[in-house]
Amino acid sequence: MRRRRSLRSRLTLVIASAVAAAVALSAAVCWFLIRDQMQGQVRDSLLEFVPRAEQVALALADCDGTARQSLPGLKGAGPPHPWDPSGRGWSVIRTDGSVCVFGDSDRVVPTAEERALAVSAGAPVLRDAVTENGSEVLVLTRTYTPQPAPPGAPEEVRRLVLREPVAVSVFRSTEDLSGTLRILALILGSVTVAGVVGAALAGLWLARAALRPVQRLTSAVEHVARTEDLAVRIPVEGTDEIARLGRSFNTMTAALSSSQERQRRLVSDAGHELRTPLTSLRTNIDLMLRSENTGRPLAPEAKRRLLVNVKEQFEEMSSLIGDLLELSRSAETGERSADVEFHDLVAAAVERARRRGPGLELRVDLRPWRVHGDVRGLQRAAVNVLDNAVKFSPPGGLVEVRLAGGVLTVRDHGPGIPDDELPHVFERFWRSPSARSLPGSGLGLAIVAQAVRDAGGEVRVANAPGGGTVATITLPGTPGEPG
Repeated sequence: MRRRRSLRSRLTLVIASAVAAAVALSAAVCWFLIRDQMQGQVRDSLLEFVPRAEQVALALADCDGTARQSLPGLKGAGPPHPWDPSGRGWSVIRTDGSVCVFGDSDRVVPTAEERALAVSAGAPVLRDAVTENGSEVLVLTRTYTPQPAPPGAPEEVRRLVLREPVAVSVFRSTEDLSGTLRILALILGSVTVAGVVGAALAGLWLARAALRPVQRLTSAVEHVARTEDLAVRIPVEGTDEIARLGRSFNTMTAALSSSQERQRRLVSDAGHELRTPLTSLRTNIDLMLRSENTGRPLAPEAKRRLLVNVKEQFEEMSSLIGDLLELSRSAETGERSADVEFHDLVAAAVERARRRGPGLELRVDLRPWRVHGDVRGLQRAAVNVLDNAVKFSPPGGLVEVRLAGGVLTVRDHGPGIPDDELPHVFERFWRSPSARSLPGSGLGLAIVAQAVRDAGGEVRVANAPGGGTVATITLPGTPGEPG
């Protein structure tokens, strides 16, 4: 299978090809424009060079063998040599197709179209040709018709009047033009080659400069894939697309690293928390098995206490596993986000709190508020906050619940939380020393913080003036419809 070129070589090739095509096209256009300009100058010089009728007649007379001495009035005043210093020359085409040149001038073999101009008038003919001596020329052929001699003209002039139509071919050498064009083509070709080489070098440099951030990113990705080290970062410069890609990569690895760290901490903390109930369960079950195996059954009351303890341990483990599953759902929260009537969720949590604390007084003031978030997560947050208030409220105590303008406050009149413990209340598995004898996993407020954070809000817990604690949840949203 043919190996595909690298991105650097392809980018270099594209840049070099584009510049080469542009330089070659510019050189070709330049060459054709200069050629047309030079040919136009030669053509204009031919149009300006028009032999007089008596010069044409004298050329014919010379071709017929008529001596110049028989025309004493024109001795020394005959037509110029057909090859003048500018490289022009001319010849006469008769009606019989013969070509007459003056003196020993070079000649051009006429075409059938040019011979026809000697017989009947027509449009002038312009063409490239080669003389009998091999010179490259540009030829302009036109018709000359007989004209009467001017009145009062001397006899010598009258004898030179044309008596039959002829065609005159005026030509000029283009060898200098061809040589100049060849030199120009060589120069332009050299410039094109130099431009291609320069474009290739510039393309290579540009490709290296442009792909250097991509190479750093590739090296970082390969390092992460090889070592699973998510702490790697790549330097980011500028604000272009490559810089954005680098920043996105750094953000991604930072998020993955944070997620990985949270997962490790969660597994470690979960293992630590599960070790205690599992050890207790194993001890109780081993005790009951030993009593059965030794034939010394436990007393009914002792056995009942062991079974109650086993049940409590199972309930604690079930609660802990449920809370762990709730925390692990954060990655899927965005897929379940929807508009939520938060006041309805709080009202349901209040009813649950009434059942769990039948002797407590709940003072409730709920205003409609609609938020966008995970229904289950926000419901669990409201339940956990109220469960904490019920758990730490004294018998017959008061719990105040108020929701207004997207701010939910839940206040109890319990013992409160020591100031040095307040910064830790949202940490996973953290439990106040005074609350470790109470049921719970230490994940309730961590679940609240995560659910509120996923919904774009904030949560705070503080000691209330006069005793007790107040939990405040602030969620962005809009006033909802009354329930």
